[in-house]
Amino acid sequence: MKIFKYILTIFITTSMLFSCDKNFEEINRNVDDPVTVPSSMLIGTMIRNMANELYSTFNGLEHGETWVQHISMVQYNDPERYKPRIGTMDNLWNIFYRTASTANQMYKLAEGEENEINQGVALVIKAYCFAQLTDFFGDVPYTEALLGPSDGLFTPVYDSQETVYNGVLSLLDQAMPLLASGNGDIDPNMDILYEGDASKWARFAASLKFRSLMRISAKRDVSSDLQALVNGGKLFNSESNEAKLVFLSASPDANPMYETIIAGGRGEFKLAKTLVDYMTDISDPRLPVYAQLAVNSGTYVGKPTGYEESPLPGYGYDDVSSIGTKYLEPTAPGYFISYTELLFLMAEAAKKGYISGGDGAAKTYYDEAVRNSFADNGLAARADGYLGLNVVAYNPSIALEQIGRQKWIALFSQGFEAWTEWRRTGLPVLTPAQDGYINQIPSRLRYESNETSINGTNYKAAVAQQGPDELTTKIWWMN
Repeated sequence: MKIFKYILTIFITTSMLFSCDKNFEEINRNVDDPVTVPSSMLIGTMIRNMANELYSTFNGLEHGETWVQHISMVQYNDPERYKPRIGTMDNLWNIFYRTASTANQMYKLAEGEENEINQGVALVIKAYCFAQLTDFFGDVPYTEALLGPSDGLFTPVYDSQETVYNGVLSLLDQAMPLLASGNGDIDPNMDILYEGDASKWARFAASLKFRSLMRISAKRDVSSDLQALVNGGKLFNSESNEAKLVFLSASPDANPMYETIIAGGRGEFKLAKTLVDYMTDISDPRLPVYAQLAVNSGTYVGKPTGYEESPLPGYGYDDVSSIGTKYLEPTAPGYFISYTELLFLMAEAAKKGYISGGDGAAKTYYDEAVRNSFADNGLAARADGYLGLNVVAYNPSIALEQIGRQKWIALFSQGFEAWTEWRRTGLPVLTPAQDGYINQIPSRLRYESNETSINGTNYKAAVAQQGPDELTTKIWWMN
């Protein structure tokens, strides 16, 4: 009997053990913790990270905006004198590579969902990231950039800027038919840029391609590609579909300029003398929107650019105009590419013969660009009078200079894009900072500081191909 009892006990125990193990994973699965996330869920984080980085006062204002002389700093003005923060350059590199990697993940998730529209969105974001990276730094990792340890790769090669731009254009060419396919959808609650409207993403892709082609137009014939985009009718056609993030009314999701200057009390960012003087000379109605009256004089005063003495006598905090209140609102938008900028690019393309229409079309695009800039600043009714001024009215003999100058004015607050377009065109002519650490306005940013050690061999190869890792080394597409 004892032996029988032992056998029975062992049988029951063994049965219980095996029955406990059966369906263990299913029983213990957390239904609130999905194995994969919907592809749409990644859009908001990517868009906000990019906008926060571009519009951070320590990025877009300290560097882009001071380098094109929209903004000048009362104190702490080393960046204005061409000594950028290492952390700023590192962050730009890391944020845009991280976002490109996330876009890659989004593409794979959307592919698994058979959601072609979200595949297109992911490709547009990825293209935008790599366009920014090569515009900032020059030669950068592209073909091997998003591989990693799982692929046996720790040190990606640097590709030439031409290779990166070919890649950017290819990504956009892949994105546009996917966005137009009608297969799949974008969760409007996750899409903080376009609320799930695939047609607007398609216009973003086409307009970004137009800008990218214009950026390399000094290096290759882009006429047929530009004309195809115009004929395709998918470019931005109003400010309602331009690519901009409207920030929220409270931190940490408010416009970074508001968060630093208003909420953070950092008042050293003032208007630059170059911009204020030019706008004053032609009585530009946008000046009272761009600038506040200086406290001491009650007039609009800009600070001279790039003096070592800080504060510069006569240009203290109350002597110089602060940034206009419209641009310091928490909900002020952050642009990836605006309708106004696209119109100026189209005006330039028509004037140069890249697209059809000649001076007639160039004038139409130019006038509309100015009008749209005025409308953006709440001044639509005053645009026609401004366009009637001799110095502003389209003149075929000086049209490219006019387009460049008016684009420079219209890109106020869009620091990195204003700097990039100035690097491409050289318009308007600017005098470098008085006491600069270098004697010219920077042409690029330095590579991420860890690249020399973690990817040293490929870093050295890039420097050998492109030129010294210095601010003065020209970007490929610069004249």
